[in-house]
Amino acid sequence: MEKRILTGDRPTGPLHLGHYVGSLQNRVRLQHDYDTYILIADIQALTDNFEHPEKLEANVFEVALDYLAVGLDPERVKIVVQSMVPELSELTTYFMNLVTVATLERNPTVKDEIKQRNFKRGVPVGFWSYPISQAADITIFKAELVPVGEDQLPMIEQAREIVRRFNSLYARVLVEPRAMLGQMARLPGTDGGAKMSKSLGNCIYLGDPPETVRKRVMSMFTDPTRIHPTDPGHVEGNPVFTYHDVFNPDKAEVDDLKERYRKGTVGDVEVKRKLFSALDGFLSPIRERRAEFAAQPARVREIIMDGTRKGRAVAQSTMDEVRAAMKLNYKFG
Repeated sequence: MEKRILTGDRPTGPLHLGHYVGSLQNRVRLQHDYDTYILIADIQALTDNFEHPEKLEANVFEVALDYLAVGLDPERVKIVVQSMVPELSELTTYFMNLVTVATLERNPTVKDEIKQRNFKRGVPVGFWSYPISQAADITIFKAELVPVGEDQLPMIEQAREIVRRFNSLYARVLVEPRAMLGQMARLPGTDGGAKMSKSLGNCIYLGDPPETVRKRVMSMFTDPTRIHPTDPGHVEGNPVFTYHDVFNPDKAEVDDLKERYRKGTVGDVEVKRKLFSALDGFLSPIRERRAEFAAQPARVREIIMDGTRKGRAVAQSTMDEVRAAMKLNYKFG
């Protein structure tokens, strides 16, 4: 059997540069070497949109556009909508008996996301079950590799623990996945925060027009200890230079800027202008592909439905094995 990848995103809005560095880049690079399934996790997104679930359809479409825009090939990659694969909910229910509440409460990814969202009326049970739901997503496709950002590593470890427990209790049906990190551990936000995040409003989105990108870049945090352009500056930990390292293909220019910045012979404005130029060059073909697919909504919907049909067929096959292993394949009548 061809090696398989499962990865995905919650459709809470368009994707940003952090998604690209954390996972999308690896998905594009590996799509022709692996049987690739990408899950749009709309059920999980309900924890953010349970009062307005009507938003999800548009968000699913937007996320699919971003996938296609960055270069994922619909002839090769299967885009799957989570809620259209009911077997995922069934497997999640079975997995709930293999995980304790204490384990979920200790999960650092869950704790971080709870803090970010600042739930006013308590944490929904659906949110606590994220690690279990993600384990079902990964294992129902028998994925060996999961391209993720650093913040998702505890989720992958939870999935591995569930697989080991299931295979030990019942039969060796499920595949123990391994994580693949992106080009860098995590991309800082434009505000200098540790992570680019929609909920923090510190993102540059893949579909942002040039003027929006320019404004974001020119307002980015740099070295807080540098008062004047002639002051020697710090490159390490400076978000603008982190972005240069990732997105500026002209390494000689980046090295020159770093040297002059440390000496105090280049100002933040010039460094940011050159970063905008690099980012605009990177995002321009993505914007163009996104516009092309957005002009063909029927084609995008068919890509989504075709991927979901293929994904559900795999899920149904796995669940036949799961039920047999658990002795739940009853034969009454």
